[in-house]
Amino acid sequence: MSEPIDPGVIALAAKVFDLAREGDTEQLAAYLEAGVPANLTNDKGDTLLILAAYRGHTETVAALLERGADHSRANDRGQTPLAAAVFKQSADTVRALLAAGADPDGGQPSARATAQFFELPEMTALLDA
Repeated sequence: MSEPIDPGVIALAAKVFDLAREGDTEQLAAYLEAGVPANLTNDKGDTLLILAAYRGHTETVAALLERGADHSRANDRGQTPLAAAVFKQSADTVRALLAAGADPDGGQPSARATAQFFELPEMTALLDA
């Protein structure tokens, strides 16, 4: 039997996920430098990178990538940070993830499939470039 998780740890994790969602790059970077894992994952498998990419926070995405966040890590539904950025049509975030090596065909649905399904020709062009 495992011990219950300290409520302080749960509160800290919630705060860090909120920082990624809000695009508070400076504070998030400070937590990462203090030891919070760059690939911290919530109960749905969403990483900090997925949350920042979904919200189009390019600077936060770049900071996470610089600190070792895995651009190919998918959540429990198979969605990747790149697919999230494509869905939200955040061109700068898509470019940052592609520059870091994100695979347009990774995940389920992939970023490319997302762009095609939602008829996002600008996103398709970025992925094909």
